[in-house]
Amino acid sequence: MPRALLLGGTGAIGRATAARLLAAGWEVDLTGRDPAHMPPSLETAGGRFHTGLPVVSPDLLVDCACFTAVDAERLLPLARQAGSTVMISSKAVYVDAERRHSNTDEPPRFDRPVTESQPTMAPGRGDHTTREGYGANKVAAEQVLLDSGLPVTVLRPSKVHGAGSRLAREWVFVKRALDRRPVVLLAHRGEGGDHPSAAVNIAALIEVVATRPGTRILNAADPDAPNGLEISRAIARHLGHEREEVLLDDGAPAGLGRHPWDRRPPVVLDTSAAVALGYTPVGDYATTVADVVDWLVEAARGGEGATLLPALDDPSFAPLLDYAAEDAYLRTHHELPMQAKHTDRRTV
Repeated sequence: MPRALLLGGTGAIGRATAARLLAAGWEVDLTGRDPAHMPPSLETAGGRFHTGLPVVSPDLLVDCACFTAVDAERLLPLARQAGSTVMISSKAVYVDAERRHSNTDEPPRFDRPVTESQPTMAPGRGDHTTREGYGANKVAAEQVLLDSGLPVTVLRPSKVHGAGSRLAREWVFVKRALDRRPVVLLAHRGEGGDHPSAAVNIAALIEVVATRPGTRILNAADPDAPNGLEISRAIARHLGHEREEVLLDDGAPAGLGRHPWDRRPPVVLDTSAAVALGYTPVGDYATTVADVVDWLVEAARGGEGATLLPALDDPSFAPLLDYAAEDAYLRTHHELPMQAKHTDRRTV
């Protein structure tokens, strides 16, 4: 029976990968800081959680928490014992012709889907939690592993979504459904887009890589790249949330109607290299987003994942859920709906 070791394995990618491998007959060990984040379903399926590093020589090693060159250097002894190693990197490493990247004030402009040969940030060290340091440290970590001569696959996902996410961006639309908001405002007419990457699709690619060891870089993203309007509609359909859409033009107040996928021009990853290797996506965005949406609804009811929900004052979400600012704008620019149309009885 093949064996996999998933480092930082209780997040969205680790959970989805563990579930897929367990279903395929693998033995799976997961590491993490908090046993409370280990899903009971994985334990039932045979997954083993460890707060420390188990003594194993895995057929597959997946590191979901490799952020710096130092992290990569610590990984090398384990990678030398593994049949195949996967490092989860990020599309944040890519830069456009003006050296803009995902975390610059001015967003990057890519003229076509981004391939793995797109230039990246220069490798860097220092604080990887800063906007400039995140991508630079990821590049440095990639280089340490790729230069080792070991069979290491670097995966570069985009906006990851899935149960267990520490940053569930879909919350901006799920919360509106739970609050029965009668309207959704979308900046730039909802045309902005930033390619989603379902954890279950990344898991499918990891399983392919496990059987085809090699040294390579692969983009990891969903087969489609919906824009903000399409994403909001997919989530609303899943929750049965009927609401009026107000598509704002560029003259609307700054910040109003923003959402996590509001990139113009849209950022799209080219996944043809992964497909050529044998990757078959589990499903498109509308299909795979149900995983995180259902998990968020259950978490909002106090179920598994409740501690991971954003707080009301979370700086990543509070500006995107400013109902008072939205209502003030609607009172002067648009007829304000009196109540939400909400047909989903499962929500709180």
